[in-house]
Amino acid sequence: MNHKSPLEQSVRERLERYFSDLGDAEPHDLLAMVVSCVERPVLQVALEKSQGNQSKAAAMLGVTRSTLRKKLLAHNLQP
Repeated sequence: MNHKSPLEQSVRERLERYFSDLGDAEPHDLLAMVVSCVERPVLQVALEKSQGNQSKAAAMLGVTRSTLRKKLLAHNLQP
């Protein structure tokens, strides 16, 4: 049996919709697009759940505080 998480299932459904909407057009940089679209809300939620504490948010995400700060800047999120 193949049990997909609800998150994985949702991403899969959205990707199917994306390809459907593309029609005959070729997708480009699909992985980078998906990672960027997912990373931003993950960063936001981690900061919310940690009440803005970057050290706690970084630990929650499994990254260093330095990496978190770089990602926040890359997504134009205020540290």
